[in-house]
Amino acid sequence: MKQGEVWLIDLEPTRGSEIKKTRPCIIVNDNDLGTLPLKSYCSLTDWKDRYLMASWMVKIASNADNNLTKGSAADCFQIRSVAEERLIKRLGIVGFEVMEKIQIALSFVLNIKLTFITTNLHLHSFPLFFA
Repeated sequence: MKQGEVWLIDLEPTRGSEIKKTRPCIIVNDNDLGTLPLKSYCSLTDWKDRYLMASWMVKIASNADNNLTKGSAADCFQIRSVAEERLIKRLGIVGFEVMEKIQIALSFVLNIKLTFITTNLHLHSFPLFFA
């Protein structure tokens, strides 16, 4: 269960406008952060062209690495931490470019100034750098 991996996660029970049901999500927390058995994620939803106007939605094409069945969007406004027991099945992994876009979208959502993103990282290492 590492950053950048796509997992099927059981999100029930939910409340209000939270994303519901079992759905694919991308783990976004740092691999070495924290001691509790929790994972933070962005949920995935079907891609819609209207999301181009939303800075928190990251377009993800389906491919053999992520094993998504259709074009999707990482909804970086719907971030949440859940117990590892909610993670049902590993589907795949997204590439560095997708994780870089997710980091930028998260910086908008959380109003964090992102000052530097390196492109010389290993596939499973996507640290954020802030001012």
